[in-house]
Amino acid sequence: MNMFEGAGRLPALQYPLVEVASSTQADAALAVAELAAALARADLECVLFFCSASYELPALAAQMERQFVGRKVVGCTTCGEITEHGYSRNSILALGFSKHAFTLESQRVALDNFSLNQAQSLVSGLVSRCNQRAIAPVAGNSFVLTLIDGLSPKEELFLAILNAALGKIPHFGGSAGDDVNLGFTHVYCDGSFHSDSAVVVMINTLCPFEVFTTHHIQSLEQKLVVTLADSDKRRVYELNAEPAALVYAREAGLPLEQLQPEVYALHPLAVLIGADYYVRSIQKVNEDLSLDFYCAVDCGIVLTAMEPGDLLASVEAKLESLKTRLGEPELVLGCDCFLRELESDKRDLKASLNALFKRFRLVGFNTYGEQLNGVHMNQTLTGVMIGRPRFKGGQHE
Repeated sequence: MNMFEGAGRLPALQYPLVEVASSTQADAALAVAELAAALARADLECVLFFCSASYELPALAAQMERQFVGRKVVGCTTCGEITEHGYSRNSILALGFSKHAFTLESQRVALDNFSLNQAQSLVSGLVSRCNQRAIAPVAGNSFVLTLIDGLSPKEELFLAILNAALGKIPHFGGSAGDDVNLGFTHVYCDGSFHSDSAVVVMINTLCPFEVFTTHHIQSLEQKLVVTLADSDKRRVYELNAEPAALVYAREAGLPLEQLQPEVYALHPLAVLIGADYYVRSIQKVNEDLSLDFYCAVDCGIVLTAMEPGDLLASVEAKLESLKTRLGEPELVLGCDCFLRELESDKRDLKASLNALFKRFRLVGFNTYGEQLNGVHMNQTLTGVMIGRPRFKGGQHE
């Protein structure tokens, strides 16, 4: 990571540079008051939060505005939260970023009719506002987080256009959830929750960082060709010219009536792009035996039957390799597919994963989809590891 070689000494930094707070209070006012008390430091100008869809969202938005007056606040609804204690449900997680080490600039974008011109204007505006703070040059010292309506079929197009405008700025993100109700998912910006929208957050920092992705899914080699689909609905009607749900159930070795999210987690499907597999997770089985997906599908694509490998070992190996390059982490912000949380529960891995998350200070949320540099995928963990600033002779390296 090319870090800022600034002119002059930095202000004294108060650690942690990213403060973490969470609440399991069901009442929005009590929950946000608890977060605000924990994030009361004057230098925490920007707040990022992830909340269960079980909250009354208008009330939650009003409390956010009331408790965090004068601060920039962005967030989204989830399929579960990863707090400082590990996997959680029906809770809210908030992160406060020190203004001495981070500049966060954000903008909400409507997903309808998003164009390259809009994307270029968006990125230009975010870069300009980050430069005004002069924390560090944007090039080499910034990454972008996207939070997107997880039930919108326009995610892939939005990400491809945004990625073209971002150029070399690394980008990751997660698709908002709604506690697996598959009704409405929301992002939060400018004091309100919104559907059919994305929030783009540019984070400029003094800290070394690395954006990453990891999954533990392995190929079984069996190929399923999509022979009839509606790409706008992310719906597959036929696989190998047979009803899609029947073919999938047969591949999973289960009767049709047993198909449910836990099965989708343990019997994933993926597309091969280049040398890498990207999971396309099933959302639900419809009455006509079609399958709805969380990611884009279309006629002619080839899906490969997959199986999970060692979930715990894959996460630990990725985090250890990042730590080797960055040093002791200040924070890991993760977007973790909700199907991975289901798998960890099914395989009694939660206690071990929670301990690993605590060791690396990994927090974040469970998603309907994950994003990395313009690619939308499922059943992965994407995120960013943020290290601590490096100094030499009182100067930032």
